[in-house]
Amino acid sequence: MNREQLIRSVQQHFDGGAFATDLARRVAWRTESDTGTVPPELRTYLTEEMVPGLQALGFDCQVIDNPEPHGGPLLLARRVEDPALPTVLTYGHGDVVNGQESGWREGLSPWALTQEGDRWYGRGTADNKGQHTVVLTALAHTLQARGGQLGYNITVLLEMGEEAGSPGLARFCADHREALHADLFVASDGPRINVERPTLFLGSRGALNFSLTVRSRDKAYHSGNWGGVLANPATVLSHALASMVDARGRILVPGLLPASVPDKLRNALKDVAIGTGADDPALTPGWGEPGLTPAEQLVGWNTLEVLALGSGNAQRPINAIPSQAVAHCQLRFVVGTDWKNVQATLRQHLDAHGFGQVEITMGMVCGATRLDLDNPWVDWTLASMERSAGQSATLLPNLAGSLPNDIFADQLGLPTLWIPHSYPACAQHAPNEHLLGSVAREGLAVMAGLFWDLGEPGSAPWKEGALNTTTSA
Repeated sequence: MNREQLIRSVQQHFDGGAFATDLARRVAWRTESDTGTVPPELRTYLTEEMVPGLQALGFDCQVIDNPEPHGGPLLLARRVEDPALPTVLTYGHGDVVNGQESGWREGLSPWALTQEGDRWYGRGTADNKGQHTVVLTALAHTLQARGGQLGYNITVLLEMGEEAGSPGLARFCADHREALHADLFVASDGPRINVERPTLFLGSRGALNFSLTVRSRDKAYHSGNWGGVLANPATVLSHALASMVDARGRILVPGLLPASVPDKLRNALKDVAIGTGADDPALTPGWGEPGLTPAEQLVGWNTLEVLALGSGNAQRPINAIPSQAVAHCQLRFVVGTDWKNVQATLRQHLDAHGFGQVEITMGMVCGATRLDLDNPWVDWTLASMERSAGQSATLLPNLAGSLPNDIFADQLGLPTLWIPHSYPACAQHAPNEHLLGSVAREGLAVMAGLFWDLGEPGSAPWKEGALNTTTSA
């Protein structure tokens, strides 16, 4: 079987309904990881759903407890053809955010795959069950097309806690560093930049959550009897936030910003259009850092978002000065940001502006990453994707969202390639989450072509001499 026959076979697999059958079975597993518990479904998804299929492909599979007690288990599956050959590491997650059943449109359920035209509804269809099903289906067909020999080794890592912030993943990768040794990282998560064209991104913005709290007293006091002589914590906190980000979304704390948008990144983004999809929200003119294009704002710059505000009772306000106020905030940041010193930067800024009473509590954090745009894997992967899809792919230096890519790029030291099979309006994390069948079908072709090309002698930019040149084509 040649490359073109491989791509036809994987698309026929899709057209015949087998892909939908696999995905429907996986969507039915209630693998919610963000509820504060570790439900048994997190393990059984791996042991009963994923392990049998991988073992049939020749993988040695281990389901391993998370080193963090509140984290879900992980699956480490290795297929070694020859220790002297290069190794690809791929990653996905089988956990999902909570189902939010009451918010789904009538006739839809988060735990049942429902096809309506090109839209395939169900929790995890886009994030990430649909995407790792694309990857593993393409891999299985490539193995068959190659007569059971890829010409390289491959390791699959599936975690069950990504939606809970990937607890224990960094420690797990440190503990199993030798088993995870690889030459290249290829995975699928996140959205394409738009539905029309495949996307390759090389890393992700980092994310850092923190909370600001003002505690003025131990209880509320009548606003008529005490208004004017007691500080209102909501007012204080509102002004503290206004000192950090202005009314147009521009960050006012220099220490929370990168130095600039590098020319190389700016050039890579010059033809990237944001918000052009039919279901995309209208962009807000003039929002954020002045002088940047929407693509530069989203991919090459930092944003400070207020995710939630709390003071008093918004559903049933009373005539009282609240006792405290809280703001839950998030900094999305790019490579070059001094993110490890954010708490000290915030403290210094708030103190300097007279808000010493504002308490800072740090939360989840993951670092920012971006593979060098000149890395030889970039152009090679774009060429492979174009050959399979029949159109050029959009290159994003990094995803605007955040993924645990710093573990693979920095901790394991791998060149990281992400090829997503979702799109921005997929309702990820919300009711009515869906996958587009057309994107999944094209994704199967792209991934099958990539797995084929990785085994072609003299094709991929492995380290010199790493790929056995006698591998059959």
